[in-house]
Amino acid sequence: MKLLRIAAAVAAVAWLAHSAPASAQGNTSETYRQLNLFGDVFERVRSDYVEEVTDIKLIEEAINGMLSSLDPHSSYMNAKTFRDMQVQTRGEFGGLGIEVTMENGWVKVVSPIDETPAFRAGLKTGDFISHLDGEQVLGLTLQDAVERMRGPVNSQIKLTIRRGTQEPFDVTLTRAKITIQSVRWRVEGELGYVRISSFTEQTESGLKTAVQKIREQTGDRLKGLVLDLRNNPGGLLDQAIAVSDAFLEKGEIVSTRGRRGDDAQRYNAKPGDLLTGLPLVVLINGGSASASEIVAGALQDHRRGILMGTRSFGKGSVQTIIPLGGQGAIRLTTARYYTPSGRSIQAEGIEPDIMVEQSRVERIDAPRGRREADLRGALRNPQAPAAPQPQTPSAPQSQEQSEDQAPADPNQDYQLARAFDLLRGLALYQQRATN
Repeated sequence: MKLLRIAAAVAAVAWLAHSAPASAQGNTSETYRQLNLFGDVFERVRSDYVEEVTDIKLIEEAINGMLSSLDPHSSYMNAKTFRDMQVQTRGEFGGLGIEVTMENGWVKVVSPIDETPAFRAGLKTGDFISHLDGEQVLGLTLQDAVERMRGPVNSQIKLTIRRGTQEPFDVTLTRAKITIQSVRWRVEGELGYVRISSFTEQTESGLKTAVQKIREQTGDRLKGLVLDLRNNPGGLLDQAIAVSDAFLEKGEIVSTRGRRGDDAQRYNAKPGDLLTGLPLVVLINGGSASASEIVAGALQDHRRGILMGTRSFGKGSVQTIIPLGGQGAIRLTTARYYTPSGRSIQAEGIEPDIMVEQSRVERIDAPRGRREADLRGALRNPQAPAAPQPQTPSAPQSQEQSEDQAPADPNQDYQLARAFDLLRGLALYQQRATN
Protein backbone atom coordinates (compact mmCIF):
# COMPACT_ATOMS: atom_id res chain seq x y z
CA MET A 1 0.00 0.00 0.00
CA LYS A 2 2.89 2.33 0.84
CA LEU A 3 4.47 1.72 -2.55
CA LEU A 4 1.13 2.26 -4.28
CA ARG A 5 0.63 5.54 -2.45
CA ILE A 6 4.11 6.80 -3.30
CA ALA A 7 3.70 5.75 -6.94
CA ALA A 8 0.39 7.62 -7.14
CA ALA A 9 1.96 10.72 -5.63
CA VAL A 10 4.94 10.58 -8.00
CA ALA A 11 2.61 10.13 -10.98
CA ALA A 12 0.53 13.12 -9.88
CA VAL A 13 3.62 15.28 -9.44
CA ALA A 14 4.95 14.21 -12.84
CA TRP A 15 1.65 15.17 -14.44
CA LEU A 16 1.68 18.52 -12.69
CA ALA A 17 5.26 19.16 -13.77
CA HIS A 18 4.39 18.30 -17.37
CA SER A 19 1.19 20.36 -17.56
CA ALA A 20 2.02 23.39 -15.41
CA PRO A 21 3.93 26.42 -16.71
CA ALA A 22 7.58 26.80 -15.73
CA SER A 23 6.75 29.40 -13.08
CA ALA A 24 4.53 26.92 -11.26
CA GLN A 25 6.78 23.86 -11.40
CA GLY A 26 8.55 24.94 -8.24
CA ASN A 27 5.37 24.06 -6.31
CA THR A 28 5.50 20.37 -7.25
CA SER A 29 7.53 19.43 -4.19
CA GLU A 30 4.87 20.95 -1.93
CA THR A 31 2.18 19.10 -3.88
CA TYR A 32 4.14 15.88 -3.36
CA ARG A 33 4.23 16.49 0.40
CA GLN A 34 0.47 17.10 0.49
CA LEU A 35 -0.21 13.90 -1.46
CA ASN A 36 2.10 12.08 0.90
CA LEU A 37 0.07 13.46 3.80
CA PHE A 38 -3.11 12.18 2.17
CA GLY A 39 -1.55 8.74 1.86
CA ASP A 40 -0.55 8.74 5.54
CA VAL A 41 -4.09 9.68 6.63
CA PHE A 42 -5.61 7.10 4.28
CA GLU A 43 -3.45 4.33 5.73
CA ARG A 44 -4.14 5.40 9.32
CA VAL A 45 -7.92 5.38 8.81
CA ARG A 46 -7.77 2.13 6.90
CA SER A 47 -5.87 0.33 9.65
CA ASP A 48 -7.01 1.96 12.91
CA TYR A 49 -10.60 3.23 12.46
CA VAL A 50 -13.01 1.65 14.94
CA GLU A 51 -14.92 -0.12 12.14
CA GLU A 52 -13.63 -1.59 8.91
CA VAL A 53 -14.11 0.74 5.93
CA THR A 54 -13.58 -0.31 2.33
CA ASP A 55 -10.92 1.38 0.25
CA ILE A 56 -13.55 2.31 -2.35
CA LYS A 57 -15.64 4.16 0.21
CA LEU A 58 -12.65 6.05 1.59
CA ILE A 59 -11.46 7.13 -1.84
CA GLU A 60 -14.93 8.10 -3.09
CA GLU A 61 -15.62 10.13 0.04
CA ALA A 62 -12.25 11.85 -0.26
CA ILE A 63 -12.97 12.80 -3.87
CA ASN A 64 -16.45 14.00 -3.02
CA GLY A 65 -15.12 16.03 -0.09
CA MET A 66 -12.63 17.74 -2.37
CA LEU A 67 -15.33 18.66 -4.88
CA SER A 68 -18.16 19.58 -2.51
CA SER A 69 -15.85 21.97 -0.64
CA LEU A 70 -15.58 24.08 -3.80
CA ASP A 71 -19.25 25.12 -4.16
CA PRO A 72 -22.72 23.65 -3.58
CA HIS A 73 -22.98 22.22 -7.11
CA SER A 74 -19.68 20.38 -7.66
CA SER A 75 -19.73 16.72 -6.64
CA TYR A 76 -18.57 13.21 -7.39
CA MET A 77 -20.95 10.63 -8.84
CA ASN A 78 -20.15 6.95 -8.59
CA ALA A 79 -21.16 4.68 -11.46
CA LYS A 80 -24.72 4.15 -10.14
CA THR A 81 -25.36 7.82 -9.42
CA PHE A 82 -24.00 8.74 -12.84
CA ARG A 83 -26.44 6.33 -14.50
CA ASP A 84 -29.31 7.78 -12.46
CA MET A 85 -28.35 11.30 -13.54
CA GLN A 86 -28.33 10.28 -17.21
CA VAL A 87 -31.81 8.79 -16.82
CA GLN A 88 -33.05 11.95 -15.09
CA THR A 89 -31.97 14.25 -17.92
CA ARG A 90 -33.92 12.03 -20.30
CA GLY A 91 -37.02 12.90 -18.30
CA GLU A 92 -37.68 9.74 -16.26
CA PHE A 93 -36.27 8.64 -12.91
CA GLY A 94 -37.20 7.26 -9.52
CA GLY A 95 -37.55 9.21 -6.29
CA LEU A 96 -39.57 11.99 -4.68
CA GLY A 97 -39.58 14.57 -7.48
CA ILE A 98 -37.70 17.34 -5.70
CA GLU A 99 -34.81 19.55 -6.78
CA VAL A 100 -32.55 20.41 -3.86
CA THR A 101 -29.34 22.17 -2.90
CA MET A 102 -27.30 22.42 0.30
CA GLU A 103 -27.32 25.48 2.56
CA ASN A 104 -25.77 25.78 6.01
CA GLY A 105 -25.56 22.01 6.26
CA TRP A 106 -29.24 21.43 5.55
CA VAL A 107 -30.93 20.32 2.37
CA LYS A 108 -32.86 23.23 0.86
CA VAL A 109 -35.75 22.76 -1.54
CA VAL A 110 -35.18 24.61 -4.81
CA SER A 111 -38.39 23.36 -6.34
CA PRO A 112 -40.78 20.42 -6.23
CA ILE A 113 -41.46 19.00 -9.69
CA ASP A 114 -45.04 19.14 -10.91
CA GLU A 115 -47.28 16.14 -10.20
CA THR A 116 -44.74 14.24 -8.09
CA PRO A 117 -44.90 12.98 -4.48
CA ALA A 118 -43.07 16.09 -3.24
CA PHE A 119 -45.43 18.38 -5.17
CA ARG A 120 -48.57 16.63 -3.94
CA ALA A 121 -47.31 16.67 -0.34
CA GLY A 122 -47.11 20.47 -0.47
CA LEU A 123 -43.35 20.96 -0.23
CA LYS A 124 -42.42 24.52 -1.16
CA THR A 125 -39.46 26.43 -2.52
CA GLY A 126 -37.29 27.51 0.41
CA ASP A 127 -38.25 24.64 2.71
CA PHE A 128 -35.35 23.08 4.62
CA ILE A 129 -35.08 19.32 5.18
CA SER A 130 -33.38 18.75 8.54
CA HIS A 131 -33.95 15.00 9.03
CA LEU A 132 -34.41 11.95 6.81
CA ASP A 133 -36.26 9.13 8.58
CA GLY A 134 -35.34 10.75 11.88
CA GLU A 135 -31.63 11.03 11.12
CA GLN A 136 -30.01 14.46 10.93
CA VAL A 137 -28.96 15.80 7.55
CA LEU A 138 -26.14 17.81 9.14
CA GLY A 139 -22.85 16.17 8.23
CA LEU A 140 -24.10 14.62 4.99
CA THR A 141 -23.01 15.79 1.58
CA LEU A 142 -25.71 16.79 -0.87
CA GLN A 143 -25.05 13.63 -2.86
CA ASP A 144 -25.45 11.49 0.29
CA ALA A 145 -28.75 13.15 1.10
CA VAL A 146 -30.05 12.69 -2.45
CA GLU A 147 -29.06 9.00 -2.36
CA ARG A 148 -31.00 8.51 0.87
CA MET A 149 -34.10 10.13 -0.58
CA ARG A 150 -33.99 7.73 -3.50
CA GLY A 151 -35.19 4.17 -3.10
CA PRO A 152 -37.51 1.48 -4.42
CA VAL A 153 -40.81 2.59 -5.92
CA ASN A 154 -43.67 2.53 -3.35
CA SER A 155 -41.26 2.65 -0.40
CA GLN A 156 -41.73 5.46 2.12
CA ILE A 157 -39.47 8.06 3.68
CA LYS A 158 -40.17 10.61 6.41
CA LEU A 159 -38.83 14.14 5.91
CA THR A 160 -38.62 16.69 8.72
CA ILE A 161 -39.38 20.11 7.27
CA ARG A 162 -38.46 23.55 8.59
CA ARG A 163 -40.48 26.30 6.97
CA GLY A 164 -39.91 29.90 7.98
CA THR A 165 -40.83 30.53 11.61
CA GLN A 166 -43.14 27.53 11.85
CA GLU A 167 -42.43 24.61 14.13
CA PRO A 168 -40.68 21.71 12.35
CA PHE A 169 -43.12 19.13 11.00
CA ASP A 170 -42.84 15.69 9.44
CA VAL A 171 -44.03 14.69 5.98
CA THR A 172 -44.13 11.06 4.88
CA LEU A 173 -43.70 10.56 1.15
CA THR A 174 -44.06 7.45 -0.97
CA ARG A 175 -41.35 7.13 -3.59
CA ALA A 176 -42.56 6.85 -7.16
CA LYS A 177 -41.27 6.48 -10.67
CA ILE A 178 -40.96 10.09 -11.75
CA THR A 179 -41.80 10.75 -15.38
CA ILE A 180 -41.34 14.40 -16.16
CA GLN A 181 -43.62 15.92 -18.73
CA SER A 182 -41.65 19.11 -18.91
CA VAL A 183 -44.12 21.08 -21.09
CA ARG A 184 -47.85 21.53 -20.45
CA TRP A 185 -50.23 23.92 -22.14
CA ARG A 186 -53.78 25.16 -22.37
CA VAL A 187 -55.89 27.87 -24.03
CA GLU A 188 -57.55 30.63 -22.01
CA GLY A 189 -59.97 32.40 -24.36
CA GLU A 190 -57.77 34.13 -26.92
CA LEU A 191 -54.61 33.61 -24.87
CA GLY A 192 -52.17 30.70 -24.68
CA TYR A 193 -50.50 29.30 -21.58
CA VAL A 194 -47.36 27.13 -21.59
CA ARG A 195 -45.70 25.81 -18.44
CA ILE A 196 -42.15 24.44 -18.56
CA SER A 197 -41.42 22.57 -15.31
CA SER A 198 -37.82 21.60 -16.16
CA PHE A 199 -35.41 21.48 -19.09
CA THR A 200 -35.04 17.89 -20.28
CA GLU A 201 -34.25 16.41 -23.67
CA GLN A 202 -37.92 16.73 -24.69
CA THR A 203 -38.43 20.39 -23.78
CA GLU A 204 -37.75 22.04 -27.15
CA SER A 205 -39.99 19.63 -29.07
CA GLY A 206 -42.64 19.87 -26.34
CA LEU A 207 -42.69 23.67 -26.59
CA LYS A 208 -43.07 23.62 -30.38
CA THR A 209 -45.89 21.09 -30.13
CA ALA A 210 -47.64 23.14 -27.44
CA VAL A 211 -47.56 26.38 -29.46
CA GLN A 212 -48.74 24.53 -32.56
CA LYS A 213 -51.74 23.08 -30.71
CA ILE A 214 -52.56 26.45 -29.17
CA ARG A 215 -52.56 28.01 -32.65
CA GLU A 216 -54.77 25.20 -33.96
CA GLN A 217 -57.32 25.91 -31.24
CA THR A 218 -57.26 29.69 -31.48
CA GLY A 219 -56.49 30.25 -35.17
CA ASP A 220 -56.11 33.96 -35.93
CA ARG A 221 -57.63 34.90 -32.56
CA LEU A 222 -54.44 34.26 -30.55
CA LYS A 223 -53.48 37.49 -28.74
CA GLY A 224 -50.45 36.41 -26.72
CA LEU A 225 -48.83 33.77 -24.53
CA VAL A 226 -47.93 33.28 -20.87
CA LEU A 227 -44.69 31.30 -20.42
CA ASP A 228 -44.66 29.93 -16.86
CA LEU A 229 -41.16 29.20 -15.51
CA ARG A 230 -42.07 29.33 -11.83
CA ASN A 231 -40.48 26.61 -9.68
CA ASN A 232 -38.47 25.44 -12.69
CA PRO A 233 -35.15 24.25 -11.21
CA GLY A 234 -33.32 24.22 -14.56
CA GLY A 235 -31.75 21.37 -16.48
CA LEU A 236 -29.97 21.14 -19.82
CA LEU A 237 -28.24 24.27 -21.11
CA ASP A 238 -28.88 23.45 -24.77
CA GLN A 239 -32.61 23.20 -24.10
CA ALA A 240 -32.66 26.61 -22.38
CA ILE A 241 -30.91 28.06 -25.43
CA ALA A 242 -33.42 26.38 -27.76
CA VAL A 243 -36.42 27.70 -25.80
CA SER A 244 -35.00 31.24 -25.83
CA ASP A 245 -34.25 30.94 -29.55
CA ALA A 246 -37.86 29.91 -30.19
CA PHE A 247 -39.02 33.46 -29.33
CA LEU A 248 -36.04 35.51 -30.58
CA GLU A 249 -35.23 36.54 -34.14
CA LYS A 250 -31.59 37.42 -33.56
CA GLY A 251 -28.97 38.42 -31.00
CA GLU A 252 -27.09 36.76 -28.18
CA ILE A 253 -28.97 34.39 -25.89
CA VAL A 254 -26.33 33.67 -23.24
CA SER A 255 -22.57 33.63 -22.85
CA THR A 256 -20.46 31.44 -20.58
CA ARG A 257 -17.09 32.53 -19.23
CA GLY A 258 -14.71 30.17 -17.51
CA ARG A 259 -11.40 30.48 -15.75
CA ARG A 260 -9.43 31.19 -18.92
CA GLY A 261 -10.30 33.84 -21.45
CA ASP A 262 -10.35 31.39 -24.34
CA ASP A 263 -13.05 29.36 -22.57
CA ALA A 264 -15.72 31.96 -23.31
CA GLN A 265 -18.64 30.82 -25.46
CA ARG A 266 -21.53 32.77 -26.93
CA TYR A 267 -24.82 31.38 -28.15
CA ASN A 268 -26.88 33.38 -30.64
CA ALA A 269 -30.46 33.15 -31.84
CA LYS A 270 -31.45 32.12 -35.34
CA PRO A 271 -34.27 33.82 -37.30
CA GLY A 272 -37.78 32.63 -36.49
CA ASP A 273 -40.26 33.44 -33.72
CA LEU A 274 -42.89 30.85 -32.78
CA LEU A 275 -45.27 33.64 -31.79
CA THR A 276 -44.48 35.88 -34.78
CA GLY A 277 -44.14 38.90 -32.49
CA LEU A 278 -47.25 38.38 -30.33
CA PRO A 279 -46.99 39.64 -26.73
CA LEU A 280 -45.23 37.33 -24.26
CA VAL A 281 -45.41 37.40 -20.45
CA VAL A 282 -42.91 35.27 -18.50
CA LEU A 283 -43.68 34.19 -14.94
CA ILE A 284 -40.75 33.59 -12.55
CA ASN A 285 -40.30 33.18 -8.79
CA GLY A 286 -37.76 32.10 -6.21
CA GLY A 287 -37.88 28.54 -7.51
CA SER A 288 -36.86 29.57 -11.04
CA ALA A 289 -33.20 28.59 -11.27
CA SER A 290 -30.33 28.01 -13.67
CA ALA A 291 -31.66 27.19 -17.17
CA SER A 292 -34.97 28.94 -16.51
CA GLU A 293 -33.02 32.07 -15.53
CA ILE A 294 -31.14 31.89 -18.82
CA VAL A 295 -34.46 32.00 -20.68
CA ALA A 296 -35.89 34.77 -18.50
CA GLY A 297 -32.73 36.87 -18.75
CA ALA A 298 -32.49 36.55 -22.53
CA LEU A 299 -36.13 37.48 -23.13
CA GLN A 300 -35.90 40.37 -20.68
CA ASP A 301 -32.69 41.81 -22.14
CA HIS A 302 -34.05 41.64 -25.69
CA ARG A 303 -37.36 43.15 -24.49
CA ARG A 304 -39.12 40.23 -26.09
CA GLY A 305 -41.15 39.41 -23.01
CA ILE A 306 -42.38 41.09 -19.84
CA LEU A 307 -41.18 39.31 -16.69
CA MET A 308 -43.70 39.10 -13.88
CA GLY A 309 -43.57 37.51 -10.44
CA THR A 310 -40.77 37.58 -7.87
CA ARG A 311 -36.96 37.48 -7.97
CA SER A 312 -35.46 34.23 -9.27
CA PHE A 313 -33.16 31.83 -7.39
CA GLY A 314 -29.81 33.19 -8.60
CA LYS A 315 -27.87 30.16 -9.84
CA GLY A 316 -25.59 31.61 -12.49
CA SER A 317 -22.99 28.86 -12.79
CA VAL A 318 -22.45 26.12 -15.35
CA GLN A 319 -21.66 22.54 -14.34
CA THR A 320 -19.83 20.19 -16.71
CA ILE A 321 -20.26 16.44 -16.36
CA ILE A 322 -16.86 14.76 -16.85
CA PRO A 323 -17.02 10.93 -17.13
CA LEU A 324 -14.21 9.03 -15.45
CA GLY A 325 -13.86 5.98 -17.69
CA GLY A 326 -16.41 3.64 -16.12
CA GLN A 327 -15.72 4.90 -12.59
CA GLY A 328 -18.57 7.36 -12.50
CA ALA A 329 -18.15 11.06 -13.22
CA ILE A 330 -17.57 14.41 -11.61
CA ARG A 331 -19.92 17.36 -11.79
CA LEU A 332 -17.60 20.36 -11.86
CA THR A 333 -18.46 24.04 -11.96
CA THR A 334 -16.52 25.29 -14.97
CA ALA A 335 -18.06 28.66 -15.89
CA ARG A 336 -20.46 31.43 -15.05
CA TYR A 337 -23.15 32.42 -17.48
CA TYR A 338 -24.14 35.96 -18.43
CA THR A 339 -27.29 37.39 -19.96
CA PRO A 340 -27.07 39.25 -23.31
CA SER A 341 -26.53 42.59 -21.55
CA GLY A 342 -23.57 41.14 -19.63
CA ARG A 343 -25.34 40.56 -16.30
CA SER A 344 -24.15 37.80 -14.03
CA ILE A 345 -27.07 36.64 -11.94
CA GLN A 346 -24.98 34.44 -9.63
CA ALA A 347 -26.39 34.81 -6.10
CA GLU A 348 -28.43 37.83 -7.29
CA GLY A 349 -31.19 36.39 -9.42
CA ILE A 350 -33.32 38.18 -11.99
CA GLU A 351 -35.69 40.91 -10.93
CA PRO A 352 -39.02 40.81 -12.77
CA ASP A 353 -40.21 43.85 -14.69
CA ILE A 354 -43.43 43.78 -12.65
CA MET A 355 -43.20 42.51 -9.09
CA VAL A 356 -46.24 40.41 -8.18
CA GLU A 357 -46.24 38.39 -4.97
CA GLN A 358 -48.38 35.29 -4.87
CA SER A 359 -51.56 36.19 -2.99
CA ARG A 360 -55.04 34.99 -2.29
CA VAL A 361 -57.79 37.40 -3.33
CA GLU A 362 -61.24 37.01 -1.84
CA ARG A 363 -64.34 38.41 -3.47
CA ILE A 364 -66.32 40.73 -1.21
CA ASP A 365 -70.10 40.54 -1.57
CA ALA A 366 -70.87 44.23 -1.10
CA PRO A 367 -74.52 45.30 -1.11
CA ARG A 368 -75.64 46.46 -4.54
CA GLY A 369 -76.24 50.22 -4.67
CA ARG A 370 -78.99 51.96 -6.58
CA ARG A 371 -78.37 52.69 -10.24
CA GLU A 372 -80.08 54.89 -12.82
CA ALA A 373 -82.11 51.96 -14.12
CA ASP A 374 -83.61 51.49 -10.62
CA LEU A 375 -85.15 54.97 -10.50
CA ARG A 376 -88.90 55.32 -11.08
CA GLY A 377 -89.59 56.58 -14.57
CA ALA A 378 -85.97 56.18 -15.78
CA LEU A 379 -85.61 56.58 -19.54
CA ARG A 380 -85.08 53.38 -21.45
CA ASN A 381 -81.86 52.95 -23.43
CA PRO A 382 -82.91 52.57 -27.07
CA GLN A 383 -79.74 50.57 -27.82
CA ALA A 384 -80.22 48.07 -25.01
CA PRO A 385 -80.50 44.46 -26.26
CA ALA A 386 -83.75 42.61 -25.88
CA ALA A 387 -84.07 40.43 -22.80
CA PRO A 388 -82.94 36.88 -23.57
CA GLN A 389 -85.62 34.21 -23.80
CA PRO A 390 -85.37 31.47 -21.17
CA GLN A 391 -83.95 28.26 -22.56
CA THR A 392 -84.43 24.69 -21.52
CA PRO A 393 -81.33 23.63 -19.65
CA SER A 394 -79.33 20.94 -21.36
CA ALA A 395 -77.11 18.30 -19.89
CA PRO A 396 -73.57 19.49 -19.22
CA GLN A 397 -71.09 18.54 -21.91
CA SER A 398 -67.71 17.22 -20.90
CA GLN A 399 -64.66 18.81 -22.48
CA GLU A 400 -61.92 16.43 -23.44
CA GLN A 401 -58.53 17.53 -22.12
CA SER A 402 -55.28 16.04 -23.36
CA GLU A 403 -52.63 14.83 -20.91
CA ASP A 404 -50.26 17.61 -21.85
CA GLN A 405 -52.70 20.37 -20.97
CA ALA A 406 -52.10 22.27 -17.76
CA PRO A 407 -54.91 22.43 -15.18
CA ALA A 408 -56.98 25.57 -15.77
CA ASP A 409 -57.69 27.52 -12.62
CA PRO A 410 -56.27 31.05 -12.82
CA ASN A 411 -58.77 32.14 -10.16
CA GLN A 412 -56.67 30.25 -7.62
CA ASP A 413 -53.35 31.56 -8.98
CA TYR A 414 -53.00 35.30 -8.42
CA GLN A 415 -49.76 35.69 -10.38
CA LEU A 416 -51.16 33.84 -13.38
CA ALA A 417 -54.37 35.87 -13.27
CA ARG A 418 -52.34 39.09 -13.36
CA ALA A 419 -50.31 37.74 -16.29
CA PHE A 420 -53.49 37.07 -18.26
CA ASP A 421 -54.78 40.56 -17.38
CA LEU A 422 -51.56 42.12 -18.66
CA LEU A 423 -51.76 40.17 -21.94
CA ARG A 424 -55.36 41.24 -22.45
CA GLY A 425 -54.38 44.85 -21.86
CA LEU A 426 -51.49 44.63 -24.33
CA ALA A 427 -53.74 43.01 -26.92
CA LEU A 428 -56.38 45.71 -26.47
CA TYR A 429 -53.76 48.45 -26.76
CA GLN A 430 -52.31 46.97 -29.96
CA GLN A 431 -55.77 46.55 -31.45
CA ARG A 432 -56.67 50.18 -30.82
CA ALA A 433 -53.29 51.37 -32.10
CA THR A 434 -53.83 49.61 -35.45
CA ASN A 435 -57.42 50.86 -35.92
